Amino acid sequence: MKIFVTGISGQLGYDVLKEAKKRGIDIVGTSSKELDITDEQAVKNCIASVKPNVIIHCAAYTAVDKAEEDRDTCYNVNVNGTKYLAEAAAKHHAKFVYISTDYVFDGQGNQPFKETDKTNPIGYYGETKLQGEKVVQQLLEKYFIVRISWVFGKNGHNFVKTMLRLAESYETVSVVGDQLGSPTYTVDLAKVLLDMVQTERYGIYHASNEGFCSWAQFAEAIFNEAGKATAVKAITTAEYPTKAKRPANSKMDKSKLAEVFSALPTWQDALSRYLKELQ
Repeated sequence: MKIFVTGISGQLGYDVLKEAKKRGIDIVGTSSKELDITDEQAVKNCIASVKPNVIIHCAAYTAVDKAEEDRDTCYNVNVNGTKYLAEAAAKHHAKFVYISTDYVFDGQGNQPFKETDKTNPIGYYGETKLQGEKVVQQLLEKYFIVRISWVFGKNGHNFVKTMLRLAESYETVSVVGDQLGSPTYTVDLAKVLLDMVQTERYGIYHASNEGFCSWAQFAEAIFNEAGKATAVKAITTAEYPTKAKRPANSKMDKSKLAEVFSALPTWQDALSRYLKELQ
């Protein structure tokens, strides 16, 4: 098996590459420096020369607030870039993994969203990721669409690193307490993605660490686990206005993943391991 992975300068791509190498899998990784996925010809040439059996597409435009204004770039990366890679996958009969997001849902209600639930993004970033999903479904049969949320990993920026930085300067930090979801540790996610591509159990999956929390609860756990004395003040979404609307309920039902592959460890366990990795 030969895997091609995009987005290795990001959190997930970095860990997919690392985990594949650890398993002795033949893998070629690329970042935006080496391959501009919005350049159709460059993508065609790259995939033709690598000839992978599997493409794991981790690269994405993920600046949620910036996406509201920088729509062309966001669309180009998340929709066109995905289309060019999916077309190349079709041509070379490669399996395709598309990393999607909880932001394809509107966040209404209290129940965790199932894979079959109606999508209805409330921001432009989520809209482009959903269009990417549709492109993959139109062009391919051998695909895994994997929706993830609240990602943290060693390589890149994330909420955990931000909280640890704030703890150095502040005694109290205000964090949104009325948005609920699940953190996702890229080390755990990379393992399940590499298990997936060894199979033909295609389809849409929700994959994040087990358990749910609010951003404020996540922040509290970070400070406790890291031995920081910083206190958390839970605030409402209305008290912390952002350019892009965010779903209040980002909880995803992951029972399909647990049934077909295996459930990821709890987010608390993942956070504990991650903080050790950062040290």
